[in-house]
Amino acid sequence: MCCKMNKGLFDDNQEPLGKDKSRYQPLASRMRPQMLEEFRGQAHILATGKPLRDALEQGILHSMVFWGPPGVGKTTLAKLIARYTDADFVSLSAVLAGVKDIREAVARAQATRTQFGRNTILFVDEVHRFNKSQQDAFLPYVEDGTIVFIGATTENPSFELNNALLSRARLYVLKALGSEEIQQILQQALSDNERGFGQVSIEISTDEINTLAAAANGDARRALNLLELAVDTASEREGSLWIDERVISNVISGDFKRFDKGGDVFYEQISALHKSVRGSDPDASLYWFARMLDGGCDPLYIARRVVRMASEDVGNADPRALHLALNAWEVQERLGSPEGELAVAQAVVYLACAAKSNAVYLAYKSAMADVKEGADHDVPMHLRNAPTSVMKELDYGAGYRYAHDEDNGFAAGEMYFPEELTGSRYYHPVGRGLEIRIKEKLDYFRELNAKASQKRYRDKR
Repeated sequence: MCCKMNKGLFDDNQEPLGKDKSRYQPLASRMRPQMLEEFRGQAHILATGKPLRDALEQGILHSMVFWGPPGVGKTTLAKLIARYTDADFVSLSAVLAGVKDIREAVARAQATRTQFGRNTILFVDEVHRFNKSQQDAFLPYVEDGTIVFIGATTENPSFELNNALLSRARLYVLKALGSEEIQQILQQALSDNERGFGQVSIEISTDEINTLAAAANGDARRALNLLELAVDTASEREGSLWIDERVISNVISGDFKRFDKGGDVFYEQISALHKSVRGSDPDASLYWFARMLDGGCDPLYIARRVVRMASEDVGNADPRALHLALNAWEVQERLGSPEGELAVAQAVVYLACAAKSNAVYLAYKSAMADVKEGADHDVPMHLRNAPTSVMKELDYGAGYRYAHDEDNGFAAGEMYFPEELTGSRYYHPVGRGLEIRIKEKLDYFRELNAKASQKRYRDKR
């Protein structure tokens, strides 16, 4: 069964939909419910007759905390509450905001009440990230009614919020959306003419919609991000965009070919990020990192690319960069959003500020070229192991010098290349960071090798 949406790949001006990047908003943002009737899930608190639903319809405000996993509508519900109660909506991120931001929000609320007689909802996303002093900063204004506090958290608030604040806010537990609810959200996005893809002819089967819904794992935002990527990477046939099993598989695995409706913008932005890091510009690096996240890029994809940057552009000039990049990748895998992105941002900034060297990258490419283009040279006899008596009789390992037993732990004059490649050099450390020391050490060892070679030559004479 195919779900075929309205015809028309272009708007009234015959411009491809989404071409105007200045007006572009991610699908998940465009499809944010504007009315309670559009809201999916959370029937246990929003169904007719439930206390929160009754309070909204009557315009009654009270402070509250929404606790639930990502993408279940915590922010959307807070905005709907502001809309239904005609309240001013002020949003803070606990990750970025400090006491100063809280005071500014309170001052705005006081002015709004004095001038317009309106209530103010102070919405604090990831409120569990606020420390005690930050929570205490707005507590008095919750108590005197200057602000109505709504907090959103993915963590158990009984562990993260102080008792004084919890006692003044009602706790609502939001649940992960069911597969059927996610399917409804996807169908709405496909059919909505103004905010979704209703003006685009899209061929997608019910099975593929169900697969997307299952991959979202109860997260509506992820579901819409996946759908947008699927539309962006779909092939055009007979005037329609076809989203088949291959497209869905690529999108779910992160192996998508395009990033947005411009097609090449994904590669342009990852290129800009990579080059900004290579160019030691932490501010531009952060900008492109944020642009990619805002466009819906999978943070794990960026984390993998950051690991590549650590090897390719920093290398042995600062080996700590690779450790930090790997750690950031692991944090992103373990914690998800938004905590993981902060760790990746930390790695991006460190790499941008670190000493740079592509010496290992160039050495690796050069060695690979020799191996692919050259003959398969035999391993020199003295470098071969001799685990059996027969091998020993054939001189396997004969004359090998154990480096740990030599002065400085270095067997001067020992040959490790096949004879045909003696003297080859791939790795040329740069004069930056730790590679300064590496270069000095290698130069010293080469000097010892040269002296040993001269001695062998004199002894033969």
